[in-house]
Amino acid sequence: MPGAFQYKPKFVDIRVRPPKPGEEAQADDVYALKPGERRCDHPGCSMPASARAPKSRDMMNEHYWFCQPHAAEYNRNWNFFAGMSEGEIRARQEEEQTTGGRPTWDFKASRNSRESAAFASNFARGKGGYRDPFNMFGHGGASGPGPVAQPSRRLGKIERNALADLDLDENAEGPAIRARYTELVKRCHPDANGGDRSAEHKLQRVIKAYQALRKAGMV
Repeated sequence: MPGAFQYKPKFVDIRVRPPKPGEEAQADDVYALKPGERRCDHPGCSMPASARAPKSRDMMNEHYWFCQPHAAEYNRNWNFFAGMSEGEIRARQEEEQTTGGRPTWDFKASRNSRESAAFASNFARGKGGYRDPFNMFGHGGASGPGPVAQPSRRLGKIERNALADLDLDENAEGPAIRARYTELVKRCHPDANGGDRSAEHKLQRVIKAYQALRKAGMV
């Protein structure tokens, strides 16, 4: 074959730059987070988070960030109507059908508006048409307004389950959580039970629950 028709490769020598010191170890660590990635919110997981999930039905705008396996596990255990009665479930379903679950507003002044506050003040003094000395209508009467109800604590599903594993209610604060954690660790540890490992599963749940509460800033 004439030389003009013979195959001649363009690139004969392809050289690859050797890794710099430290790059090889970083390449071997498959769990290392890349720039811009965030760690999974599941306690003890070091994988990068790629999916988000709402914390509870009352906190739909606040999310946990999970890796794909923990996001699938969270979704499998998710129950939107957990803790609701049949009447509350029926009312919520009717609300979804009528308004799509979106908030609605009345075409009148809010109870927090200036006009409403002025009317309530005049009503309590008898200038609004009626006097209410025994506070039958809830406007305070002569003794002033009553106590204001405090908003309930908002917790996500992970925090509620962690408090349940520590045998605490949802209003438990940091000192009570630490005290209960120390008590349960001493009670469930094999060294405190003569080497008996029957409570080891409970001990692992207690440690995992405490780590979750610390990550949420409750301890």
